[in-house]
Amino acid sequence: MQSQRDLFLLYAARAARNFGDGFAVIVLPAYLAEIGLGPAEIGVIAAAALLGSALLTLGMGFLAARFELRTLLLAGAFLMAATGLAVPNLVGVVAIAIAVFIGTMNPTTGDVGVLVPIEHAVLAREAGDEQRTKIFARYSLIGAIATAAGALAAATPSLLQSIGIAPRISLQAMFYAYAGLGLASATFYYFLPKSKTVEQRKASAPLGPSRAVIYRLAALFSLDAFAGGFAVQSLVALWLFQQFDLSLSAASLFFFWSNVLTAFSYPVAARLAKRFGLVNTMVFTHIPSSVCLILAALTPQLWLVMALLLVRSALSQMDVPTRTSYVMAVVTPEERPMAASVTAVPRSLASSLSPALAGFLLAMPFSGLPLVVCGALKIVYDFSLLYSFRHIKPPEESAL
Repeated sequence: MQSQRDLFLLYAARAARNFGDGFAVIVLPAYLAEIGLGPAEIGVIAAAALLGSALLTLGMGFLAARFELRTLLLAGAFLMAATGLAVPNLVGVVAIAIAVFIGTMNPTTGDVGVLVPIEHAVLAREAGDEQRTKIFARYSLIGAIATAAGALAAATPSLLQSIGIAPRISLQAMFYAYAGLGLASATFYYFLPKSKTVEQRKASAPLGPSRAVIYRLAALFSLDAFAGGFAVQSLVALWLFQQFDLSLSAASLFFFWSNVLTAFSYPVAARLAKRFGLVNTMVFTHIPSSVCLILAALTPQLWLVMALLLVRSALSQMDVPTRTSYVMAVVTPEERPMAASVTAVPRSLASSLSPALAGFLLAMPFSGLPLVVCGALKIVYDFSLLYSFRHIKPPEESAL
């Protein structure tokens, strides 16, 4: 990118998308429960959404070597709009599962989705080694703040119901708002400059000398994502609804503060990475967050559960900008679009398997079991990452 204007456009598009994701992950399970679906069926729909996202992301990785990145961003934004229009007009598990499989609506927030690897490649293209982590931290910060605002907006159906609007209609209105935010994102992408010609992009190989490193990272990231799928935000919300009879408005407020803490953890992560290194920052912030998740599952008091989950939110996503920066640092510039896709796709594929399992586990006598499984597997991932990559340092860490 050649100017601060281009950065602003990408950040603005990110904010619009994440605002929609912020309320969609809370409204989606509430809407599915409202139309009569149970935890197991909701888990299947969550799995379908993540699996579809994985396949679309993989497709974007291959297309990024052949098409202009701006065109792919526009296509993804229009798909977001189409998803928001489709979901509230469909009936039945199969139809809704197909819609979220093809579309962009995920049961979790953060750096996931079909557009994220493309945005990563665009951001990394002009970022120097010293500024790269900082730029990705700012990108994640803006997205998380927007997600927090979206979570707060998830209380809108309760407000609409208080003035006499039927519950189902009030929830459906949020999906139409989600579609509108997709169109807003498309508007921002439209004003981005074109980067490379198609002929130039056809000449570049998707993956080259960094193939082995990327595949190893992808394998580890898939373990992390499989673990995370047991505690995606939609299922955590469903657990709070069922275990503690939490209201939609209370859940909205809780997830607002959860996402605020996540947002402000990103610049902290950038500072820690500069001092201790990217891999160390990823691992040693992740492990305590997993311990908090396990403890939350074992705690009967709602206030303590929320406190532990908030601590987890302040720590668990510090690996997002650091992980992205690390991937972009250990590959050549030509490999970045495909590297972003290849490391993202196994994450989505792996995470698409566990929500369906979590849905069944939620129906068991100990409904907190999915959270325990998530935390334990994530700790295994952290130690594996530290063992495998502690000696592979990005350029800016050569002096560490």
